[in-house]
This record gives sequence, structure tokens and C-alpha cells, in this order.
Amino acid sequence: MDDAIVHAVQLILDNEARVIISGIGKSAIIAQKIVSTLNSTGTPSIFMHAADAVHGDLGMIQKNDIVIILSNSGNTPEIKALVPLVKSFGNKVIAFTGNKQSFLGLQSDIVVNCNITQEACPLNLAPTSSTTAQMVMGDALAVALIKARNFSSQDFSKYHPGGALGKRLYTTVGDICAKHDKPFVDVNASFMEVINEISGKRLGATAVLDKGKLIGLITDGDIRRAFQQNKDIKTIKAFEVMTKNPKTILSKLLASSCVNAFNLHQISQLVVINDEGQYEGIIHIHDLSREEIV
Repeated sequence: MDDAIVHAVQLILDNEARVIISGIGKSAIIAQKIVSTLNSTGTPSIFMHAADAVHGDLGMIQKNDIVIILSNSGNTPEIKALVPLVKSFGNKVIAFTGNKQSFLGLQSDIVVNCNITQEACPLNLAPTSSTTAQMVMGDALAVALIKARNFSSQDFSKYHPGGALGKRLYTTVGDICAKHDKPFVDVNASFMEVINEISGKRLGATAVLDKGKLIGLITDGDIRRAFQQNKDIKTIKAFEVMTKNPKTILSKLLASSCVNAFNLHQISQLVVINDEGQYEGIIHIHDLSREEIV
């Protein structure tokens, strides 16, 4: 790599432009991949097949668009037909080519060197190493643009709302706990009331409230320990078996942030609270698996 990739990044940033990426054959497939990567990281991009360009697709090119053309040889007939047309529109051309002295290389404003010594193909014929080099340069371009724009994970989530990746990036603790019932008992609730609340809400735990204020948590484990200690379950009250000052998490945080707490404290539930410390529900470690967040 040389300074050409830097100049390419700066050209795109300076023009605040869309990027049109074109190629033919295997290079066209790589061009589509680069378009996808740029679009998903905040650089609007469009794929234009080099062969279709001269049959009407040139109409997609707007005044300030930057055109990137991929071609290992830089001398195919389609590329020779395409480049002068793009230049006649006044658009800047960036070449990804393995031959800087080719027609494409000599006609382009910036030449990103994708030269290889030979293809990985044992016949040195099938595009293998050359297409890999093009993809590497495309990824380098995308990563540099991400850094230059201070593109954040929050920005990334806007373009990836679907699937497991999207869920990790935008699903909050509150989103998940809101899907459950909200188990809680009064501080003076009986042992049977506690058991019924835990069993009925199916989260393996219940919060303990005193006049609406969270003061503790009772889990399945606390119930078992009470039996093991031979306590009189007819007289036990919630406050006698609860864990005081339970581990909590803010409802506004990303659900993925629960993972560290679960691992660090070796627990399976977290009490969910809002900014004012008010009880909002419980999130269970199984929720993260069910929502494909871990």
C-alpha cells in the first residue's frame, strides 16, 4: 500500500459524495462486496456493472459522485469503453488495478495498486490473489473512512437493525424485561406468597419491595437454603430470606452489557431499575440466549 489509498479516502471525504463502484467478471463481484461494506458503514455507495454502464446504467452517476473501477489488467474492452465516458461527465475516477501502466491506470485520477506476483490458481489464470487484493483494498478504504468520520457502534446499529447483530447493538435491558411479568412481593409477604410469585412469574426470582422501594431479591436458591436450614416456613417472612442490596442494572443500558455482570458475579438474574432507582423488572441470563444477544 502507498499514499494512493489515503488520497482516495480524502477525495471521498472532501466531496461528501456517493461512491459508484464498477467492474466486470470476478472484479464485479468484489465491487458488490465493497459497496455493501461502504453502505453499512456510512458511505452511500452503488454498484454499476461495467458492461451495463454503456447500455444505460451510466444514468445513475450524479455530478459529484466518485467512481471506483476494479480491473486487474486495466485493459479489458469494457473498461476501455467505460473510463472515457465517466471522465467526460467530469467525475473523478479511482482505479483498483494490478497494472498502473494500463489504460485504466493511466486514465484515472488516483491509482490504488493491487498488483500481485501471481494468482493462487496453479495455472496462474483464475482470479484468486488478484480479487483478494482488490477486496483488501476495499476493506482498507472502508475502515479508513470509518475512522475519519468517527463512525460509532451506535451509527453502525442504524444500518443493521435486523438479525443477531442488530439485536446486540440496539436491544436494551428495558426492552427485554418489559416482555416479562414483573415479579415482586411485599417485605412482609409469607414464604408461600414468595414461592407462588417466583413460580408464577417463571424468572427464578422475585424482587422484595418496602412501600414500593426495592430492598432485596429472593431467588430459587434462597428458597432451597431456607428449607435446608429447617426454618419454619409457616412463619418466615420475605425479608428473612432475601438478599439485601441485590445486583442491579439500568434499564436504558444495552442488554449485551449484562454479560459481564452475569459472569463476574456468577449469577443468573439481574434486577432492572431506572435512573431514579425504581424497580422495573428482572432480566435472566436465558433472555440473552433467547434474544440471540449472546
